[in-house]
Amino acid sequence: MDWDGAVNAWHVAGRVYRIGRREWLTAEGWRQAYDDGVRTVVDLRNSREARRRDTDPAVAESAWSGVRIISAPTGEPDDSRFTAVCGPYLNDPAHYLHNVLLYPKKFVDVFRAVGAGTGAVVIHCAAGRDRSGMVAAMLQDLAGDSDQLIADGYAKGARGINERHRTHGPPHARERYLDDAELTPLLEQRGRTVVEFVRELDTRAFLLRNGLSAADLAAVLSLLGSRVAP
Repeated sequence: MDWDGAVNAWHVAGRVYRIGRREWLTAEGWRQAYDDGVRTVVDLRNSREARRRDTDPAVAESAWSGVRIISAPTGEPDDSRFTAVCGPYLNDPAHYLHNVLLYPKKFVDVFRAVGAGTGAVVIHCAAGRDRSGMVAAMLQDLAGDSDQLIADGYAKGARGINERHRTHGPPHARERYLDDAELTPLLEQRGRTVVEFVRELDTRAFLLRNGLSAADLAAVLSLLGSRVAP
C-alpha cells in the first residue's frame, strides 16, 4: 500500500490491511487510506505504546476523522508468563502460539473488533511485523490462504521493517538491519514456523471455543472474502 508515510503497509485479504505504527502516516496518507475505504483501525499495541514520537509527522486529529480507532492489545508486556518465553516483546514466530494461548480472550476481542469494523479494516502494531504478523496469519488462515501465501505474508512484514531499519536505523539494541544473505534463510525458517503456528492453532476452532460468536466469525469471514465455508 502506498499511503503517504505508511511503513510496512500490506494487503492481508479481502478488505483487511496491515501497517506499522499509524503515527507514521501523514495527513495525506490518512486521506489516501480513507479514499481506499478504510474506516476502522485496530491497534494491537499496549496503551503505553500508543503515542506520538518527536520524529513522527505533525498530523491533526481531524486527519483521521471518520476512521474509528479501536485498542485491542494482544498481550500484557509486564506479565512474567509472557516475558519468560517472549522476552520484553514478541519478535519471533516461534512464540506466537504461546502468546495466543496465554491470552485467548484478547484474541477474541481482536477478531470481534475486526469483524465489527465498517468499510476496510487496518490492523497495526509498532513495527508491523510480529503482532500484526501473528494476527494477519490467523486472518489468512480464516480466509483459506495456502501455506505459501501465509509464509509470504510474514516475509513481507519482516522485509518491510528491515528496510526501515536500513534507512532510519533500528529503534533499540534488540533490533538491527539484516543483509539479504542473513535475512533470506531466516525468513524461510520463520515462514515455516508461522504456517505451523496457524495449522496447529486452527484459528476458527480456537476463536469459537473461546467465545467468538458465530455471527462475529461470519462478519470476519465476510470482510476477508473467505474462500472456505463458514
